[in-house]
Formats: sequence, C-alpha cells, structure tokens
Amino acid sequence: MAQRYPQLQTGDYTPRQKEVADAIQSGPRGGGLRGPFNALMRSPELCDVVQRVGAYIRYGSSIPAALNEMAICMAGRKWTAQYEFYAHRKLGIDAGLSPAILDAIADGETPANMSADETIVYNFVTALLSNGNVPDAQYQPAMNRFGENGVMDLVGAVGYYSLVSMVLNVADVQLPAGEPTPLKPL
Repeated sequence: MAQRYPQLQTGDYTPRQKEVADAIQSGPRGGGLRGPFNALMRSPELCDVVQRVGAYIRYGSSIPAALNEMAICMAGRKWTAQYEFYAHRKLGIDAGLSPAILDAIADGETPANMSADETIVYNFVTALLSNGNVPDAQYQPAMNRFGENGVMDLVGAVGYYSLVSMVLNVADVQLPAGEPTPLKPL
C-alpha cells in the first residue's frame, strides 16, 4: 500500500515493533497496519505514542463523531492528504455528516446548509489551520458549545491528523486500486 515503505511482514518485526503492532491490532482499530502505521513502525516508539493519541482522538473524544470527522477531513484537505481524506470521508458520512459538506471541504469551499454545531467546528478549524491560532470570534462559540475539554479535543484532532496527513504524504500511501483521487489541487 505504501510506495516508499514496503509493507512490513510480521516475521520481520523487531521485538518492539511486534509489541506495538500487537497493541494497534488489539485496540479499537483492529485489523492490520493500515494508513500511517506501516510507515510509522520504522520508529516503533513514535508509532506507539502516536497510535495511543489517535485511539483517543478517534474513539474517546468529547466531540461528537460527525463533527470530529469533519475536523479530521479539514486537516486532510489542508495537507492534501488523499488517503486521509478518502478514509475519513467515509467515516464522516457513516457518522451522519452530509456528503455535500465533505464535497465542499474537498473543493476548498465553505459548505452550505451547515448546522449550528457544524458551523462552529468549521469556523474554529478553518481559523486554526489558516494561521495556527483561533481568534476570539471563532474561539468563544466553540468554548460556549463544547467547553474547555471539547476545544482541546478539537485542537488535538486537527494536530494529530495534521501529523498523520504528513506521514501519509511522505510515505506516499496510495488509495486502494480503482479509487478516484478525492482532492484536487486548490
């Protein structure tokens, strides 16, 4: 799947790589080392820390799943991470996010017909990804709606998935055969 990093084979793992692979596969993700994990396994200590943060962001966040996936897709769009956007677009739709919202994000446009919560998340994440900070006009609505924990969970999702997007891009992780590229250059 990854062009720059051949798929590691279980029999070739170092003891630490095996330990980390077992932790990933026995956690909420299950399955094999998909997405960024094959590449990250080249640094098993980093991979272990990253996968534990990611498990919280995906499965333990205080932000509702659809809104979390929206933030994740926005990070993928920022970094033009094709695999990231492809995978999380499906998860966002499964969580109840409108495909039209995700299509607008993919096209670099502001989505129409967002709910109040979607608008809060979109504005907060847009500000954060645009300049690395969030002005009061976007911060306060997020704080009022999601509280301190939720604001930090949003920052965590954007930061974590920015890292994942960069790993996927550097590793040149490809989409499954036959899947169209979801993100066009802006």
